[in-house]
Amino acid sequence: MVFSSLYFLFLYLPIVLFAYYIAPLRWRNGVLLVLNLIFYAWGEPVYILIMFASIAIDYTHGMLVERYKSRNNDKGARLAVASSVVFNLALLFFFKYWDFVAGSLAAAGLGFMPKLGLRLPIGISFYTFQTMSYTIDVYRGNARVQKSIVNFGTFVTLFPQLIAGPIIKYKDLGDQIDSRTHTVEQFASGVQIFVVGLAKKVLLANNIGMLWDAWKAVPAGELTTAGAWLGAAAFSFQIYFDFSGYSDMAVGLGRMLGFEFMRNFDYPYISRSITEFWRRWHISLGTWFREYMYIPMGGNRVSRPRLFFNLLAVWAATGIWHGASWNFLLWGLYFAVLLILEKAFLLRWLERAPSVVRRVYTLLLVVVSWAIFAVEDLGRLGIYLKAMFGGAEGGLTGGAVEYYFFSYLPILAIAAVASTPLAAALWKRLPERPMKVLLPFLLLAGLICSTAYLVDATYNPFLYFRF
Repeated sequence: MVFSSLYFLFLYLPIVLFAYYIAPLRWRNGVLLVLNLIFYAWGEPVYILIMFASIAIDYTHGMLVERYKSRNNDKGARLAVASSVVFNLALLFFFKYWDFVAGSLAAAGLGFMPKLGLRLPIGISFYTFQTMSYTIDVYRGNARVQKSIVNFGTFVTLFPQLIAGPIIKYKDLGDQIDSRTHTVEQFASGVQIFVVGLAKKVLLANNIGMLWDAWKAVPAGELTTAGAWLGAAAFSFQIYFDFSGYSDMAVGLGRMLGFEFMRNFDYPYISRSITEFWRRWHISLGTWFREYMYIPMGGNRVSRPRLFFNLLAVWAATGIWHGASWNFLLWGLYFAVLLILEKAFLLRWLERAPSVVRRVYTLLLVVVSWAIFAVEDLGRLGIYLKAMFGGAEGGLTGGAVEYYFFSYLPILAIAAVASTPLAAALWKRLPERPMKVLLPFLLLAGLICSTAYLVDATYNPFLYFRF
């Protein structure tokens, strides 16, 4: 599959930029729409039809909502919104969850739903949420209806963030779709952000991922407690640099085309509570669930039992959004329980604790969560979690742990520093002139090293492409 590597993006990006910038301003959205669709169709030629259907149906529903509102027909407008939501959720369920539900029912002796074995359309979890929020925001009055289907199609298919986010709401991008500025400074900053994201993905995530792959494959009888924690820590770094790297690349590509996307990560591993962690991790997803599910359910302006129910429901949905597997549901419920405990009493206790204690508490719980997230087989997950908490068949540690730890120590140290604001803070303290001289050389070095790695590597998957 083409999207399993960065090669196509590298080949396609110059074509996109050239075609986009030679086109007259009034044609650029149309040109971008065609280029977006080619980008998507190259990896999923059949599923381009789903993209067309999604554009047409949600564009039409937005127009219906606006028409009913102009006639003071609130019931009709609400029905149009409900119809849009049902379509998008049905689309998501059919492709992403049908086989999961069918398999679960078959395991319970209810085999009336056949497995279809359909390939998951790339990015469907992202663009269905984006188009669904469009009609909701038009109804709420938070966004103007888009009269141009070309402009709306450009929003839905915008290739920098089409595949793995960040999730962009139309109300935040609508004005930029209609009219945006292009400056040399904006383009240059986009290149800088793109190269940083590329280096995160290729030089850090891919390499640290090899350590996780090694421990994930260790037989149960050889798994040690120290090794299980080392593997979980490696995956924690891998998923952060993989996903934040892609998000940075998307933001950078957006700037090259005149768009400003929201920041998706804010150094989540320095958080001092799980509540704070989820304000810093995958910000666009957390914002979406808060605005379109948590707040409509009453948010925190409800009784304590209802608040806890709201958190359970939202985090169950957040977990299962990531994938059709029981471990993702457990992952979501794990965070729901932690957030409920923090709202009930833990946050008050944490506020009185030293900052280092709060950070260690958060980081340990987050690393455990990534073990739940990464191991999809529940039997293997139980063995892995048992090993993490001292029940490893291989004992507490072993020679393999020392070998892998010291072999990967340099990249682990770099990843640890790079996941904090320390490097950025030190960079800002440099005098302005050396910064201007050094920056182009550092970016060029990052680009060359990343490109060299890509040429040598045969497989460069983005973890979130499968969600």
